[in-house]
Amino acid sequence: MNRSKQSLLLLGCAAVLVALSLSWLVAAQQKTAGVAFEAIPAGDYRIDPSHSVIGFSIRHFELSLVRGRFKDFTGTIHYDTDVTKSSVEFTAKVESIDTGVTGRDNHLRTADFFDVAKFPEMTFKSTKVEKKGSGYLLHGDFTLKGVTKQISFPFDVSGAIKDNRGNTRLGVAAETKINRRDYGITWGAKMPNGGLNVGDEVVIDLQLEAIKAAAPASQ
Repeated sequence: MNRSKQSLLLLGCAAVLVALSLSWLVAAQQKTAGVAFEAIPAGDYRIDPSHSVIGFSIRHFELSLVRGRFKDFTGTIHYDTDVTKSSVEFTAKVESIDTGVTGRDNHLRTADFFDVAKFPEMTFKSTKVEKKGSGYLLHGDFTLKGVTKQISFPFDVSGAIKDNRGNTRLGVAAETKINRRDYGITWGAKMPNGGLNVGDEVVIDLQLEAIKAAAPASQ
């Protein structure tokens, strides 16, 4: 083997060793950074809008998903150590819809879609929590544009952490699907080649962080 080939071989071996070393280092750092969640204390938790998302997505021209969220909302989670006895409710201001495009958001606020002047809020109030396999299913009444229907959310709850002010925080992730036409939102049309210019199915994605305030310090 000539000297140039030996040099290339040595460089290749060195590159492999560096890559392996970096991957081991990253894996070790990720393991060290693991979170040890606490057990979740029972009680009432306020949904933190600064660190939560009430999001949705809907298909456009059968090609892409347009994503958006509602930015102005309040809500509470009553957490019980028997999770099936827990409950959730929230209210969102529909006018706060944000898809990142001002013209589209303004159109969504009109009577073609949400008609926010007449129906300014959407609400959800749970009716029961059901154990389902290894997880849970949240059932409740969802009201949008004056129409109330029962919907359900499979959900996951993260364990609790204490923030730097001593408050307890928990996380909830949930997702479900609804048909917008069930709520009187029918704007749109079929395309000549099939499909819809605005999809009927809406995916609702909740990423919630909720706070239970620390007990006041004793005097």
